[in-house]
Amino acid sequence: MVTVLLPGPLRGEAGGASRLSVTAAGTLRAVLDEVAVAYPRLARRIRDERGELRRYVNVYVDGADCRHSGGLATPVGEGAEVRVLPSVAGG
Repeated sequence: MVTVLLPGPLRGEAGGASRLSVTAAGTLRAVLDEVAVAYPRLARRIRDERGELRRYVNVYVDGADCRHSGGLATPVGEGAEVRVLPSVAGG
């Protein structure tokens, strides 16, 4: 089981859940593909039309930024925590 942690701004797209349990493991792409099946609106907030991570969304696998560890090919092991954080802009 992999746990996907969602911040407040994304919970509405997942029925209010702050945590999602995902059976897929292996890569971040596999985890997000499973999330997309259950929560297509959430998936559109995380990935663009090409299936790539949106520019202003940060994803961490066990605390490591996936952009520095393989992107969507980042390994995700059994029991891992995937944290999705949209960037917040302001002035």
